[in-house]
Amino acid sequence: MYKQIDSNKRRTVILMVLFVILVLLLGWVFGEYTGYGYWGLIFALIISLVMTLFSYYKGDKVALWSAGAKPIVKEDNPYVFRMVENLCITAGLPMPKIYVINDPAPNAFATGRGPEHAAIALTSGIIEKLENEELEGVIAHELSHIKNYDIRLMMVVAVMVGIIVLISNWIFRIRGIGGRRSKGGGQIVAIIMIIGIVLALLSPLIAELIKMAVSRKREYLADASGALLTRYPAGLANALEKISAYKEPMRRANNGTAHLFISNPFGERAGRGLAHMFSTHPPVDDRIAKLRDMA
Repeated sequence: MYKQIDSNKRRTVILMVLFVILVLLLGWVFGEYTGYGYWGLIFALIISLVMTLFSYYKGDKVALWSAGAKPIVKEDNPYVFRMVENLCITAGLPMPKIYVINDPAPNAFATGRGPEHAAIALTSGIIEKLENEELEGVIAHELSHIKNYDIRLMMVVAVMVGIIVLISNWIFRIRGIGGRRSKGGGQIVAIIMIIGIVLALLSPLIAELIKMAVSRKREYLADASGALLTRYPAGLANALEKISAYKEPMRRANNGTAHLFISNPFGERAGRGLAHMFSTHPPVDDRIAKLRDMA
């Protein structure tokens, strides 16, 4: 279990470095393409910083609002509240805010910028359908996302995907003035334009692949950490079996927050064709098998 946790952390660092390199490379191409040189890099860094800061401070509120999550207090649901409270004590975490999503689809997610500013959202369906040990496994999984700072990482990843798509679109939109101020010859300008077009075409796809890889690694990590917290991997394994058996999508499922949930909120549609290939969630059967091996 510890070996899997360490491996996932190392791979996530590598993937995030690739993300940063891709953003900077696009910024350089943007600068060369428009003739503004290194100002393209500076521009890309400024845009990245602004959007990341917005995501850092407001991303959790946007995610909760888009899911239709409503806050609850202890009196609203003592059963869930006490379960979260007990697991927080075990994990050494401050108590997060608890939200409930009125949706029969069993699912859950955690968000926030860190343990001191975190929230857990559970659907009404997951509270009703899971047994005590199973719901405990799901909550432990989400608390592990908080403890491992996955909630912050995945918000930043989502923003960086948006930045890459944005810069790629700009390169296409300003292609008519590309290289106008370049000091090199026509051949150099042509090469830079070709690089810019190729990057503009491929970068959104590469960004989505990196996002998928980071998200999948963090799900495996949270599974392992959650099992370590409860000391009962079968609880989460059983929960995942029940969650995957429900085929209907969530009512307010959207691509922007899908990677936050413990299971893909698009239900059966997520397992078809390209949607399966580009899913931000690992195969449920694989996750269950790994948890069974930990028992």
